[in-house]
Amino acid sequence: MPVVGEVKLTVDGPGGEAPLRSLQEWLASDDELRGRVGRQYAPPEPGRMGGTLEVLPVALGPGGIAAPIGPLSTWFTGRRPDVAVTLELGDRRKVCVDVKRATDRSAVIREAHDLFTALDGANSPDAQGE
Repeated sequence: MPVVGEVKLTVDGPGGEAPLRSLQEWLASDDELRGRVGRQYAPPEPGRMGGTLEVLPVALGPGGIAAPIGPLSTWFTGRRPDVAVTLELGDRRKVCVDVKRATDRSAVIREAHDLFTALDGANSPDAQGE
């Protein structure tokens, strides 16, 4: 499947890099995303042997940004309510799925999906006049 873009995911919440590792494992186990989820580490701090996991780059196929939204919504169902995930497209557009401010997690996921689907449409060759 060809790569048509990339989205970078970061996680904010308690537990250090554990939630980000959990999300990486969850997304990597999804059939549509298998082999498309990477890891980016921060530079090591002085006196440390390695850097901490900081970002999950996800290569997007023809399905665009919609591909990681379904697995992300399922991952959220098992998380604490104070975890937030930020999705950033290559041109720096960002959406933060912040469950701690939402009473309806499904609504937050739908809103992020709708926004990114609209953004994907705005960036399609048809929408750009190509």
